[in-house]
Amino acid sequence: MGNRFICMKKKEANENGSRSKRMVRSQRKMLSEEEFLHRQALSMALHQHQLSQRFEGSMSRRIGSTSFRRRNLPDDLLSNEKQPPDFLEKIKTKNFILIHGEGFGAWCWYKTIALLEESGLFPTAFDLTGSGIDLTDTNSVATLAEYSKPLVDYLRGLPEDEKVILVGHSSGGACISYALEHFPQKISKAIFVCATMVSNGQRPFDVFAEELGSAEHFMKESKFLIYGNGKDKPPTGFMFEKEQMKGLYFNQSPAKDVALAMVSMRPIPLGPIMEKLSLTPENYGSGRRFYIQTLDDRALSPDVQEKLVRENPPEGVFKIKGSDHSPFLAKPQSLHKILIEIAQIP
Repeated sequence: MGNRFICMKKKEANENGSRSKRMVRSQRKMLSEEEFLHRQALSMALHQHQLSQRFEGSMSRRIGSTSFRRRNLPDDLLSNEKQPPDFLEKIKTKNFILIHGEGFGAWCWYKTIALLEESGLFPTAFDLTGSGIDLTDTNSVATLAEYSKPLVDYLRGLPEDEKVILVGHSSGGACISYALEHFPQKISKAIFVCATMVSNGQRPFDVFAEELGSAEHFMKESKFLIYGNGKDKPPTGFMFEKEQMKGLYFNQSPAKDVALAMVSMRPIPLGPIMEKLSLTPENYGSGRRFYIQTLDDRALSPDVQEKLVRENPPEGVFKIKGSDHSPFLAKPQSLHKILIEIAQIP
């Protein structure tokens, strides 16, 4: 009886010991996973910090100088298709200037920047005034000229014999239209990505009227308006609630990119998008324009985009299936392929 009791105690001790070892291993595994997640988060934070470095001059941010190496790219960014060895020879203008849309910042182009650099091209992304990490109060940005100042300053400083390819997203289309009017000789091609490609005398806001209602109604009734100068003064900006933004802009984008957007989006200045553009046939009309349509877009519907290209015909129209209003997040490879294709057009 005594021996059996001793054996039972030994067995129990062994079981307790095994259980303790399993618990220790489990805890070590959890700590290891936590450490991995911590390191991953730290790496992402450092990467974002590198992206948001401020450069001198009026340029809020020039991401084009940040280097991306292939080994650092997520798998979904790596292209399975090898570019033909001579494709760069077909591209006369290798400098891409990426202009974000309303509420966004230069940060939204991070996948496009990586892909263009991997292809041997030279992308530069700006924070427009009051956007991204630019410190200007959004409520103080009253005109399209003020809003577009980082782009204008850059183009004004370009050497006479140098040209760029402009890429504008959403209301950033108004900025590249403005640039086409004032610097036609410095722009090789202008690419409108589900953008407000307005006609002469039209306001960028008018393009969104189907979704937001008339400008007059919006200015009086919208619950998203911001009154930076006081309730007794006209509104200065607006910003959608997070759930509305997700539904309008990011209905096909990856969850991680939506999370990034939710902490990065900023209020939209009203002045620039309510301003009528003055565009002439001699300047704006002489530019080479291309349009990229997004076919699962809830902010600027495919029908509205079709109407834009019908009323103000560009040189070429391209379409991305399954993309929301943010193709640089939802369909970066498809967007990249089209940008390269347009760049190669003689």
